[in-house]
Amino acid sequence: MKAAVVWWDLAGSGQSIESLRAFLRDEAVDRFAGIEGLRLKFWIADPETERWGAVLLWESAEAAAAPLPARAAELIGRPPVQRTLFDVEATVEGLFTRPGLSGLGLALSPAGPAS
Repeated sequence: MKAAVVWWDLAGSGQSIESLRAFLRDEAVDRFAGIEGLRLKFWIADPETERWGAVLLWESAEAAAAPLPARAAELIGRPPVQRTLFDVEATVEGLFTRPGLSGLGLALSPAGPAS
C-alpha cells in the first residue's frame, strides 16, 4: 500500500477554501469515488495558512502511479507545492459508530462549515 499527501498554497490563486468546498460538492467527491485502487481520499484544509490538500490511501504502487483528474490544479492555477508518496507500514481501524466515511466532512455537511 501507498499513501500520498498533497498540499497547495492558495495565497494569490483566486481560490479559497470555501470555493474549493463547492468544487468538492459539485464534482470532485463523485469523480474520485470511481478511481481504481483508491482505498480512501480525504481532503484537508488550514484556513489560517490558506493551505488546501488531500491524503490518499492506495492499494498498490501501480494504483498510486496512475494519472489522476487535474481539475483542482486547473482551478487553483498551479500544481501542488508538495506531493509526497509514502510506504504504508501498517493500518488499523478503531472502534467507531458510523458505518462508513463517504459523505462526511465540512464541504458535504447539510448545515455547512459550522457543523
